[in-house]
Amino acid sequence: MNASRCAGVDPSNRDHGRAMFWTRSSSVASVAISPFQFIASSDIKEALMYSRFLLLAFILASIPIAQAQSDPSAQRYPSKPVRMIVPWAAGGTSDVAARVVAQKLSEGWLNQVFVENRGGAGGTIGTAAAAKSSPDGYTLLMGSSTEMVVSPHVYRNAAYITTRDFVPIAYVAAQPLVLVVHPSVPAKSVQELIALAKSRPGSLNCASVGSGSTNHLAQVLFENAAQVQFTHVPYTGSPQAATGTVAGETQVHFGSLTAVVELVRSGKLRGLAVTSAKRSPALPDLPTVAEAGVSNYEIVIWNALFAPQGTPPEIVSRLHAEMGRVLEAPDVREAFARLGMEVSPSTREQLGALVASEWTRMGKVVAASGAKID
Repeated sequence: MNASRCAGVDPSNRDHGRAMFWTRSSSVASVAISPFQFIASSDIKEALMYSRFLLLAFILASIPIAQAQSDPSAQRYPSKPVRMIVPWAAGGTSDVAARVVAQKLSEGWLNQVFVENRGGAGGTIGTAAAAKSSPDGYTLLMGSSTEMVVSPHVYRNAAYITTRDFVPIAYVAAQPLVLVVHPSVPAKSVQELIALAKSRPGSLNCASVGSGSTNHLAQVLFENAAQVQFTHVPYTGSPQAATGTVAGETQVHFGSLTAVVELVRSGKLRGLAVTSAKRSPALPDLPTVAEAGVSNYEIVIWNALFAPQGTPPEIVSRLHAEMGRVLEAPDVREAFARLGMEVSPSTREQLGALVASEWTRMGKVVAASGAKID
């Protein structure tokens, strides 16, 4: 039997035929359901007009629905408080930097960004906690060069790999170390210190904040570049290391700028050079170590903002843009200047390249130092 007749449709009616959809399978014909199957033949033109109206209405109705479905979560971010982990105790440079940034982000978002200190094991405990957090943008890490590119090579049980487990958001600021000596040391320049160290191998004690710390690695880099040898004396923290040098327990120290700047200004320690690629505005009279004759020498302590790997790209982009606004604020720049830190905005790609490069470089320096902690 003719499938058209079965359906009660006259196949000679071309307009009606266009209103139907047919499929055949073997010898059996099946009729697809038409939107017009309940409309009489005499109303075909009206039905076609109605179908066009329905199609237009559907398209118009779909626009806001599609927009709502495609809205990224970044447009609603943040809808609740954001946690910023600092993997060090309160009061340190990373902590102060985090609080400056958190306050400014909170002001712009009208949503609290709170700092959570989780110190221990060279910063690896808090950093591992951040790496394992839900990648939803509500846990961030104010990382420093120490735990991001140094400590994982030192601590055997570090439960993260920076280049694998984190997404770079924004480079924040950096500070150099300062090569200082006790006032009793006769060297008044880097070259005089090198000559003194070569004449008395191992007799000069060099303070650090611990085996494998940035201070210690600055010493190792200097020893390798200048072909000298100091005796490493680890302390429990920056204040203790600086105090030990002031007291004469040690004669040399690569101290963070924030820890030693006032001691240099007061004459309690003698500054010889800064370890950055350019001079520090905080101590403009001091040359860089490279300027003083140790070629290609550079090591700084930097801070940057990170998120756990897997954080939605839209949120990462939003955070990067917000950090650009924060770091351009005059009061933020002044706050970092008081810490002896220079704000230096960069792209996410530049930060990622820095981390990858320093991960490799510091891994080699740690290996040369022999520093390993279980």
